Amino acid sequence: MAGSDDRWIPDRRRAERRQQERRSGVDRRIEDRGRPEGEGRKGGDRRKADRRSGRDRRDETAWRAVEIEQASETPLDDSALLAAAVDAREFARAMFSKFKVGAALETRRGAVITGCNVENATYGLTMCAERVALYKALSEGKDLQFTRIAIVADTDDPTPPCGSCRQLLWEYCGDIEVILANLSEVKRRMRLSDLLPLPFDARLLG
Repeated sequence: MAGSDDRWIPDRRRAERRQQERRSGVDRRIEDRGRPEGEGRKGGDRRKADRRSGRDRRDETAWRAVEIEQASETPLDDSALLAAAVDAREFARAMFSKFKVGAALETRRGAVITGCNVENATYGLTMCAERVALYKALSEGKDLQFTRIAIVADTDDPTPPCGSCRQLLWEYCGDIEVILANLSEVKRRMRLSDLLPLPFDARLLG
């Protein structure tokens, strides 16, 4: 029997070596506390430095994603951008609400992507003009830096984008200019940050 036990000695020795090499988390923390200041577990230090507090993440100056001063390299005048939105509005599928909206999204290079609202009998699946224009631009993927959007409806008062559109425009366009108009004149100009002053975006996810 003694001879049979000897066969397992190498296995036991290997197991003992592995156990010695495998230090517990407590052992590592104790060792870190004994290191000179400035040394330690650098990965943890980096994560701690990168993790901002809730106050830092909500600093209003951090929300400025696109400055209007960095305008389109080949900007359109308002009349051309608004005309594109007016034309897009004619294609609106608004058979239920009869409320037609057109949108024209301008890229930094001066390209214009248009959209109109598309309604559905279930109502909940209706897509706004602003999101149609944005999704078209994203799906083409050629120029994804946006400077402004024009939104046109046949109303006396300005027709701002809904909450869902504001969230998506912020996510993909940043703090762009929003031009609200009817079929004859501009009613109001705003920054997206005025419409969505405290947005939720990826920076709040850590």
